[in-house]
Amino acid sequence: GKQWYQRRVRATPKEESHQQQWNRLTENTKPMANVVKFNLPNLKVGTLDALMSLSDDLAKLDQYAESVMIKLYNYMANALEENDLQKLPEYTKANNKDLKTYCNTFVWDVAKFPTKVSIKDIHDIIAKNMTKIEKDFKTKSTTYNNLRSNLAQHEKKESGSLVTRNLGPIVKEEDFVIASEYLVTVCVVVPKQGYKEWEGSYWKLADFVVPESSKKILEEGDQALYTVTMFRKTLDAFKNNAREKKFVVRDFQYSKEKISQQKNEVTNLQKAKIKAYVPLIRWLKGNFSEAFVNWVHVKALRLFTESVLRYGLPATFMTAVLEPNKKSEKKLREKLYALYGNLDKSAAEGPEMGDIPGVFMTGDYYPYVYFDINTAFVDTAREL
Repeated sequence: GKQWYQRRVRATPKEESHQQQWNRLTENTKPMANVVKFNLPNLKVGTLDALMSLSDDLAKLDQYAESVMIKLYNYMANALEENDLQKLPEYTKANNKDLKTYCNTFVWDVAKFPTKVSIKDIHDIIAKNMTKIEKDFKTKSTTYNNLRSNLAQHEKKESGSLVTRNLGPIVKEEDFVIASEYLVTVCVVVPKQGYKEWEGSYWKLADFVVPESSKKILEEGDQALYTVTMFRKTLDAFKNNAREKKFVVRDFQYSKEKISQQKNEVTNLQKAKIKAYVPLIRWLKGNFSEAFVNWVHVKALRLFTESVLRYGLPATFMTAVLEPNKKSEKKLREKLYALYGNLDKSAAEGPEMGDIPGVFMTGDYYPYVYFDINTAFVDTAREL
C-alpha cells in the first residue's frame, strides 16, 4: 500500500518568498511525488524546556494513537459480515473523506483542539480522547466477542460429527421409550465398517438388550447414528462392551423441553448478535474517524514542536505532505537533501548518514523535520 509522508521544512533564506520556495519544492519533486500544502495554525510555543519534554510525550502519544486506530480498523475488518466487507473503505474514513484526501486537505480543527491553549493542553485533550476510545472499544469488543463465541460454540454443536454434535435436531420423540422406570433408549454412533457387526449382534453386547429395538436414524459420511433400547440396569455393561467394539454410546437423554430450550438459546443468540452488530459497526466507523483525526493532529503538533526545537523562532516554516511515487523514495530523499541540506549543518554528510545523537529525533536524521503517516495497515487488513 502507499505510504504517506509529511515533511516540515524550514523556510529558505529571507530573499526567497514563500511562493517561490513552494514552487521550487514542487518543481524539483514533480516526477517523484505528489506534493500538497499541509496547513498549520500558530500554536503557543511556551518555554524551550517545556517543548523538549513535550517532544518525548508527543512521540509516545503518536505511537499510542496509531495503535488504537489500527486496532479499530483491524477489528472492523474482522467483525464485518461477509456481505458488508466491500463497505470497509466507506466505513474507514476521516471526517467523511478517504484517508489520503483528509491528509491532503488537512485543516486544523480549532473546535476540538483550541489553539489558544498550550501545546501541552492540546496533547492532554488528544490523550484523553484516545484513552476513552480505547476503553470503550475494549468494553464493546469484549461484549460482542462473547456473543460471537457463544453462538459459534452452539453452531459448532449443530454441525460437528455425530460423535460430538447436538442430537436434538436429528432425533424424534417416537425414536425413544419415554418415561419408563425400567427401559431406556440410547443413541450409538457406529463406524461404517461396523454396520454389519452392529446390526447382527447389538443385542449380545449386554444382557437385557431388547431384540429388534435398534433403528438407524441417520447415516452421514463414514458413520451412522442408531438407537437401541435396553433395561436401565444393564446400561453400564452395554457402554463398556460397545466401547471395545468402537461403538460410541452418546450421553444423550431425550427431553422435549431441553431440545426446545437449546433451540431457543441459539435463536436468542442469533437475534442478540444481529441487534448488536449495526450499533457496533456504527461506533467503530465513527471512532475510527475520530482516532485518525486525533492521530494526524498529533503529527501536526510534532511537526511544529520539532521545527521550533531545531530551527528556533519565529515559527515561519513551510509544511507539506509528500506521497512518493512507486520506487521513487530514494531519489526523492536525495533531491530533498540537495534542496535543504544547507538548513542543518549536522546533517552535512548526506542523506545516508544514519543516526545522530540528540534530543530531537531518533533513527534516520534529515536536514528537514519529517514524520510518516503510514496507511499501509489498510491494505494489510484487507488481505487478511
